[in-house]
Amino acid sequence: MGRAEERRARQRGGHRAAPRRRRSAPTAGAPAGDRPPKGRIRRLFTWKKILGTFLGLCLLGIGGFIVLYMMVDIPEGNAAAKQQSNIYKYSDGTIMARVGKTNRESVDLANVPKDVQHTFVAAENKTFYTDSGIDLRGLARGLYNTAMGRGAQGGSTITQQYVKNYYLNQNQTVSRKLKEMVISLKVDQKLTKDQILAGYINTSYYGRNAYGIQAAAQAYYHTDAQKLTVQQGAYLAALLQAPSQYDWAVATPTGKKLVQARWNYVLDNMVKQHWLDPAKRQALQFPYPKDPKGTPGQEGRKGYLIDLANQQLEQQLMKQENISRSQAEAEVVDRGWTITLNIDRKKQAKLEQAVKSQLTGKLDAKKRKVDSAVQAGAVSVDPKTGRIVALYGGEDLFKHWTNNATRRDYQPASTFKPVILASALENNATTQDGKPINANTIYDGTSGRQVVDHGSKVGFGPPNEDDHDYGPITVQQAMNNSVNSVFAQMGMDVGMGKVMSTANQLGMDTTGMQPVPAQTLGSMGASPLEMAGIYATLANHGNKVTPSILKSAEQSTRTVQLPSPIGGQVISRTAADTVTSVLTGVVDDGTAKLNVADNPLRNGQQVAGKTGTSDEDKSAWFTGYTPDLVTSVGLFGEDAKSRAHVSLTGAGGLLSPTGGPGRVNGGGYSAQIWAAYTFGVTDQAKFDLDTTQGAAVQPTDTPTYSQTPSQTPSHTPTQTPTQTPTQTPSHTPTQTPTQTPTQTPTQTPTQTPTQTPTGQITQNPLDPGNGRNVRQ
Repeated sequence: MGRAEERRARQRGGHRAAPRRRRSAPTAGAPAGDRPPKGRIRRLFTWKKILGTFLGLCLLGIGGFIVLYMMVDIPEGNAAAKQQSNIYKYSDGTIMARVGKTNRESVDLANVPKDVQHTFVAAENKTFYTDSGIDLRGLARGLYNTAMGRGAQGGSTITQQYVKNYYLNQNQTVSRKLKEMVISLKVDQKLTKDQILAGYINTSYYGRNAYGIQAAAQAYYHTDAQKLTVQQGAYLAALLQAPSQYDWAVATPTGKKLVQARWNYVLDNMVKQHWLDPAKRQALQFPYPKDPKGTPGQEGRKGYLIDLANQQLEQQLMKQENISRSQAEAEVVDRGWTITLNIDRKKQAKLEQAVKSQLTGKLDAKKRKVDSAVQAGAVSVDPKTGRIVALYGGEDLFKHWTNNATRRDYQPASTFKPVILASALENNATTQDGKPINANTIYDGTSGRQVVDHGSKVGFGPPNEDDHDYGPITVQQAMNNSVNSVFAQMGMDVGMGKVMSTANQLGMDTTGMQPVPAQTLGSMGASPLEMAGIYATLANHGNKVTPSILKSAEQSTRTVQLPSPIGGQVISRTAADTVTSVLTGVVDDGTAKLNVADNPLRNGQQVAGKTGTSDEDKSAWFTGYTPDLVTSVGLFGEDAKSRAHVSLTGAGGLLSPTGGPGRVNGGGYSAQIWAAYTFGVTDQAKFDLDTTQGAAVQPTDTPTYSQTPSQTPSHTPTQTPTQTPTQTPSHTPTQTPTQTPTQTPTQTPTQTPTQTPTGQITQNPLDPGNGRNVRQ
């Protein structure tokens, strides 16, 4: 017994503690419960064996690294050799453009201001001047993520990035990562830090087809690298994270916020490293870049096609090779690709011709200032294949760098209403009093009616166009006439969370969007590309359509596998087909009747679609489809100098009945462009619909009432509601309604600018509302 045990024994009463008895080994035949627990595990995992295994693995790793270090040499630089022209082709194989004049010019580091040098170090690798060329922790994380297929991760040093740019490629593989580590160590030993930094800033890709800081200085600030200011250098350093996304000329509002945050991050790091005086830092203003000069081969309207093709190829490479956005851009621009687009030459020519004949040919910026603010964008998709067969991004990429076909900074307005109906049908939603929502459900169409949730007002009551009260009205009629009060309540009945979820499933990017009642008015941002995808999904009976401009993409050594644009079922066929059926009423008996249904070019094509006009006419839309073709046309008011959103009112010389500027709305220019294009490239066709609801089929006999309307109808819903219209039509309708008898004739005088009553003759075919200020 030891002294400690004896002392404890005395404290217990003076008795010595009995020695511990060792367990005897179990005899043969003893039950298993008598055997010592965990004995075998303890013998197998002793601390000596664990330590020995760990040391063995360490020695094996060190030995492997030594062998790898001895075997891998610094290769010859290959950055310049990678530069080759990209060839872009139409779907039939004819060449559209050849793009690839390399914009690169190396400069000595002595010709780059010291402050500008520090911006790159502050942005990418603050320990650059003291590290060994690699970041072991970041490298280990990168190896693990690459092995697990988790994509590109940050953390590379400037030396590693230079090695990747100049000596290797952007492939995210374990072997490439290991080579990068060894070569980075050797380069760090062989070259000075200034030589490495010079190589890095001279080989990096900055966007605008600019490789190297000299080309970037010219591309963004029209100056030489030696004349760059510290704030300009910080912007160029910030660009390297995502060149196209951060290019001020084409960046989205989100992209502009991100690059400004990155710019501030760079300068703040310089202060922390004592490279920049805090007082001077506070005085620095963001250096807005100049407009791009353009790349030969991308001039005119084809530049917008190439722009989207590059973007979609970059996105695919990011997914397949687990690389970052900036790495993908460097892999696509001038890398010898042969890229065949889905663009149909004849349809593309017809779309451009339609925009010119129906819109741009009527604009005169010298005569009317507003005409200089008109921007048009359009995307046309085959709903059965998902192929983008035509696209209009603007008049000339070199004159307007924002692609109007893909921009997301304007409201889609009432073209969002079909999404609300689709969500209601898909979720089997009911009204506040428990009645199922369908095409024949009757809502209260009173203008400004407060939206109700479980008996309580939610503080949202949007006015209808021209503040018109419709009274009791079916969902079909509400869609025809674009009645805001009905769809605001329907959104609450369905649940805005479900509405936005349906929008996302159909193809809208809802990231950051709040599920609030105001979204029922289409107050979010969306592009013609997105809206074409949403309506194409409806046209394809609820099967997801992700529009693609890429037919194939090949290099000399590889072919990129492109995903199918057609996905699985995201909403039921019945829900999708019911929305299509309802949207035929908008064309045949609603806001698009004059310039689409009654268009002389129409040759028996059945059409579904929706108009949309945002507040103050800042955007005007028509998105519609035949069974074979979906096209979304958007007009956007953008100040030619400031790029601010402005009204389109009066564009093209439109006049109101009082002689003032006339409204530009979804049923005007946008619908005319759509009709001139679509009816010129499609033939007679009918929808194959699996539904019993909506204007395209025989509706149910008994409408479903929602909540108690503002006035109770005194007779059946097949007659005009008892509420007296607030306005009288300017002309007597000359046609009978095209709707089935269960729906209130749309010649009821409730229309606003583009909401023309059935058969009504208007004084101005481009302004069916005769100048009334509304939102549809």
